[in-house]
Amino acid sequence: MRRALLSVYDKGGLVELARGLVDLDFELVSSGKTASALADAGVPVTTVEDVTGAPEMLGGRVKTLHPRIHGGLLADLGDEAHRADLEAQGIAPIELVVSNLYPFLERPDIETIDIGGPAMVRAAAKNHAWVGVVTSPEQYGAVLEELRAAGGTLTDATRRRLALEAFAHTAAYDAAIVEWLQRDEKLPRHLVLALERTPDRLRYGENPHQQAARYRRAGTTSWCDAVVQHSGLALSYLNYYDTEAAWQLAHDLGEQPACAIIKHANPCGAAVAADAATAYQRALESDELSAFGGIVALNRPIDEATAERMVAGPQADVIVAPAYAPGTLDALIKKRKNTRLLEAPAPTRDELDFRPLTGGFLVQDAPHFVAGRDEWRVVTKVAPTAEQWLDAELAWRLCGHVKSNCVVLVKDLQAVGIGAGQQSRVGAAEIAAKKAEGRARGGASATDGFYPFADGIEAAAEAGVAVVVQPGGSVRDEENVARADELGLAMVMTGERQFLH
Repeated sequence: MRRALLSVYDKGGLVELARGLVDLDFELVSSGKTASALADAGVPVTTVEDVTGAPEMLGGRVKTLHPRIHGGLLADLGDEAHRADLEAQGIAPIELVVSNLYPFLERPDIETIDIGGPAMVRAAAKNHAWVGVVTSPEQYGAVLEELRAAGGTLTDATRRRLALEAFAHTAAYDAAIVEWLQRDEKLPRHLVLALERTPDRLRYGENPHQQAARYRRAGTTSWCDAVVQHSGLALSYLNYYDTEAAWQLAHDLGEQPACAIIKHANPCGAAVAADAATAYQRALESDELSAFGGIVALNRPIDEATAERMVAGPQADVIVAPAYAPGTLDALIKKRKNTRLLEAPAPTRDELDFRPLTGGFLVQDAPHFVAGRDEWRVVTKVAPTAEQWLDAELAWRLCGHVKSNCVVLVKDLQAVGIGAGQQSRVGAAEIAAKKAEGRARGGASATDGFYPFADGIEAAAEAGVAVVVQPGGSVRDEENVARADELGLAMVMTGERQFLH
């Protein structure tokens, strides 16, 4: 008779699996609540205590940690000496282990750190030449089907695959414990990343000759996992990257209806308005030429009016929104067959930001804003009006999402000019002014770093803005403030830099 060891926290599907194993002439050995659940269901089971001759102890912390269990798991049945040891000790080999662990990820605590479970799983996985190890109820059906088809045995390939999943499972489990034990450290000494590939089929990487896949932290989900794609081609690496940038920005522009359009990781359009259709239209008008082939994100459902304007507007690679009103999907799909229409929950954010560096990573706090408007300082003789304050806040918020060096021009809650990724702040200002084409007059200009010289302020004045927002902190701050006064500008210093590379 074959022997299977069952010890699980998640009892889902347990009884059905156990009955299937009994039908295949397996003797079932179980501990604690698993044995009770099987006995209550009328499934014949031998307790671990009966096998070991030792009772569970220490409140259940010790039950399967015994040579009569681990000898049965670790014996190399192709080794004559191992077989002799088993016979001498009266130990029967174990051919199948079914074990899932205490729910540490859901309820991190000392008492949910499993010891016996990982020990069994790792022992079985190490000895996968002889032992199959099942670590998730999701595997029960396929394993039972193969056992039935092959008279109670698993193929070498299946045991090896199950062992791989088992080691990945315990690695992720240990990684979660390491993270929890360092939970009070901002930048912990150890960062153990356990990642699993998602089922998404990415078309390619940054370029068609590069393969790509999406990974997530094992045992966790993010907003990406809840995305519903209603139409269009499979997403590529850059589609994901730019879509998240657009989605984060659309939700970072405040509580009013907002639209963000991203092209090559940078916003080319953004607006806040009274309704989604107007927000989209004004974001598109920020820079309609650049919006072609971009990513459009709205923080409101797409209604009929918004869909009509999107159909009339330029082709977008991706449109993402919280929902679509009845009929709007059909209208968009009919006119925009290749556009990927995504429905997504609000974005989530990681606490740490990782940037690959050969052989490792650079790690920092995830980008965020620190100082609010109440902490900003008006440093000029002229102060912004109420309307100009709104433009100034939006311009500064956009700066945090534009690659450095950047200058953002906003008028009436619409981005009218964005200069991004320039080596010179003056160059960024000139690009922003050129895109604005005079629409920035009376609005606000924001830049992500301080002005080292007054030429950047002069460029903002030439664009016609009334307010300049900057971090401050230059050795020439006083000179720059004096120049802003000469030009009749209001200048606001935020006290924080917002570089983004």
